[in-house]
Amino acid sequence: MIKALTNRIDPFLALMIGAVVLATLMPATGKAGDAAQGLGTAAVAMLFFLHGAALSPRTILDGLKQWQLHLFILGTTFVIFPLIVMPLRLVPESILPADLATGFLYLGVLPSAVSSSIAFTAMARGNVPAAVCNSAGSNVFGLLLTPLLMSLLFGGAVSGAMDLGQTLRDVCLQLLLPFGLGQLAHRLIGPWLQAHGKWLSNYDQWVIVLIIYAAFSQSVEAGLWQVLPLSGLILAGALCLVILLVVIAFTTRGSRALGLSREDEIAAVFCGSKKSLASGLPLAQVLFAGPRVSG
Repeated sequence: MIKALTNRIDPFLALMIGAVVLATLMPATGKAGDAAQGLGTAAVAMLFFLHGAALSPRTILDGLKQWQLHLFILGTTFVIFPLIVMPLRLVPESILPADLATGFLYLGVLPSAVSSSIAFTAMARGNVPAAVCNSAGSNVFGLLLTPLLMSLLFGGAVSGAMDLGQTLRDVCLQLLLPFGLGQLAHRLIGPWLQAHGKWLSNYDQWVIVLIIYAAFSQSVEAGLWQVLPLSGLILAGALCLVILLVVIAFTTRGSRALGLSREDEIAAVFCGSKKSLASGLPLAQVLFAGPRVSG
């Protein structure tokens, strides 16, 4: 029975769970934490380079032209997601702590994740060019839309101002530049990458596992398990599951109602149901005037 259960567990899921457990027991802190963050940044840059090299320029242009798909995903990210989490403001504080409710409202207005959206879309054989264009565009638009939506939700209670220029430079240097270099290298290594799609898929998975470990290490170091009781953890997990199921159902049914292809539907589901941790943490430090950790 144990062997049968083991065979049913997806190895990628086991790796993600293992990354969370390892970060809890042995978080990367101090110089090790900086190294993990730096390695994660380099791995994401390499991810964009490899996908840029694997895709032909014509395929990228076709992905940019799919305005209907892009509008649907962006609408899900910045309109439907906030509408889903807004009712949480009405839940009594005795049931849902104020800080946790604020966190979910903030989650709702964040842009889509970049690396995981592309990686999951690629693993599911979806429209990778559209996922690349949309996730990158979502993060650029999110630099303006996230603070605006937070101000609307909280009546201007958020504070601080963003260094828009610096963030745009980071997006260009860490994401768009490697992707562009990959496009230039397409003729040299593109055929090899297309012939070894399994290798690229495995790399995608390891990048996600590394990001999870680095992110949870940072949260554990900031006192995650001290400020979040078990009841709060269970409630947060249940709410995340409910929100995820609602968004997946919406993107799936919406894609089919719009007559999108199977590949476009996969891109819509994975890009529309993810939120960016990489953008979320820096923005939170600005919008909320620094993280609040209390004993």
